[in-house]
Amino acid sequence: MKKSIAALFPEERAIPDAFRLPEAIRQDCYLIDGELRRWHGPLQEIHSPIHVRGRGANSGTLIGSAPLLDEAAALEALGVAVRAYDNGRGAWPTMAVGERILCVQRFAAAVRKKKDQIVRLLMWEIGKSVKEATAEFDRALAYIRDTLDALKELDRQSSRFTIQQGIIGQIRRAPLGVVLCMGPYNFPLYETFTTLIPALVMGNTILLKPPRFGILVFQPLLEAFRDAFPPGVITTVYGEGETVVPPLLASGQVDVLGFIGTHKVADALRAIHPRPHRLRCVLGLDAKNPAVILPDADLGQTVQECIRGSLTYNGQRCTALKIIFVHRTIAEKFIAAMAEGIKALKCGMPWDEGVTITPLPEPEKPAFLQELVQDALRHDARVTNPDGGVASGSLVYPALLFPVSPAMRVYHEEQFGPVIPVVPFDDISEAIDYVVASPYGQQASIFGRDSDQLARLVDALVNQVCRININSQCQRSPDSFPFNGRKNSAEGTQSVADALRIFSIRIVVAARETEVNREIINGIVRDRKSHFLTTDFIL
Repeated sequence: MKKSIAALFPEERAIPDAFRLPEAIRQDCYLIDGELRRWHGPLQEIHSPIHVRGRGANSGTLIGSAPLLDEAAALEALGVAVRAYDNGRGAWPTMAVGERILCVQRFAAAVRKKKDQIVRLLMWEIGKSVKEATAEFDRALAYIRDTLDALKELDRQSSRFTIQQGIIGQIRRAPLGVVLCMGPYNFPLYETFTTLIPALVMGNTILLKPPRFGILVFQPLLEAFRDAFPPGVITTVYGEGETVVPPLLASGQVDVLGFIGTHKVADALRAIHPRPHRLRCVLGLDAKNPAVILPDADLGQTVQECIRGSLTYNGQRCTALKIIFVHRTIAEKFIAAMAEGIKALKCGMPWDEGVTITPLPEPEKPAFLQELVQDALRHDARVTNPDGGVASGSLVYPALLFPVSPAMRVYHEEQFGPVIPVVPFDDISEAIDYVVASPYGQQASIFGRDSDQLARLVDALVNQVCRININSQCQRSPDSFPFNGRKNSAEGTQSVADALRIFSIRIVVAARETEVNREIINGIVRDRKSHFLTTDFIL
């Protein structure tokens, strides 16, 4: 099997022309103060998890390079963002909402023209299948559209005056300041946009730090950022996170941290800020989402949902199902059906039609997953699907582990890869106790037909996780639904409407209801003297 997996990596001539990268991308510039400035310092080489046979034993393809900024360059970038915000007096934070919307629409139109290039980069840089890469691009553009629609609705609701207890008031939302946006490697475009776009349209200035993997995905966006927004509104910060991020936070000049990653990194970053109580954090963090399968569950539907939930994009999603509890009376049938389902999955390169299992972008991930599997085997679990856990290079064939117990690392640790731990239970209180004791609290899936049992699970889990999926896998969509988490899984609620609120603050302009004040306010509104105090209605 190891040889079979190794043979899935292509020779140069076998790569379809439609998905080739024409040449390595030498990105030696970054966006600062409205210009693409050339970086004369060291560059980071970027290798693909796709190993091309004939280029040396299991050598990842060199697909490009990007700037390795130093601390001084990072702090200069921060200074640009601070000046562009200018304590709320800059051109962008004082711009009318309608004008900011037009800028974002111009940006979206420019990005749309880069679709093919961005999809190819997602495939080569993080090993995402063409189907998944295309879906991520389309969803990112849809998120921009939905965010603008939500902003228009929010502005319409704010475009009226309220009179209470003799006080005239208008309540609107204002920006917070400089936002540091740091997205994840598994959805570098979409997840970054879920913080960047709402922060942007609310009038904040942005420092964009690309993820560890998925760096080149932003290269086609640099000109679009430059052309769509005033200088300094968006600045890109490339380089090693340990080098460039701590100085930004230590400066105390970052007002909001939009970060998607692990809770340990988030805690460390927050602690660097000299005034952490003033740092607003919007965090999407770890998850160990469980599925609980009751004895009367529809086995066919449940297996399909669990396979998709566990293995879509190799299980590299925060919303993936990462541990499955199955009632002991149906455990063997469930395991057999899961093994058959995994056997039917296609393993290969991102451009292969119908592929599910693709190369993993983290070089250290295959070894980590094999450590989890070996630990489980030492504690009396078994790999129940043929060839489960076999790896070659960056490809890891899914491993279905059963029976999993609390003695095993995979019972507690987030695997973030194609390893599926299955735990048998006799009473649903065992699964409930697991969720209660877990340090994570994002989502859970429950499968069954008995409404009494499902209701018991729902009532037990609503105070532990933030979304319960009945007879379906965990997921983020639709983007109009709240996306958040308890415990170590998140801070702040993300959805199209919620994100606009979390990257802004409510402001009241108020005056006593006197004839003089009414005339003053009427004059300001009638003559459009203020971008903030206005009754304009955005269509």
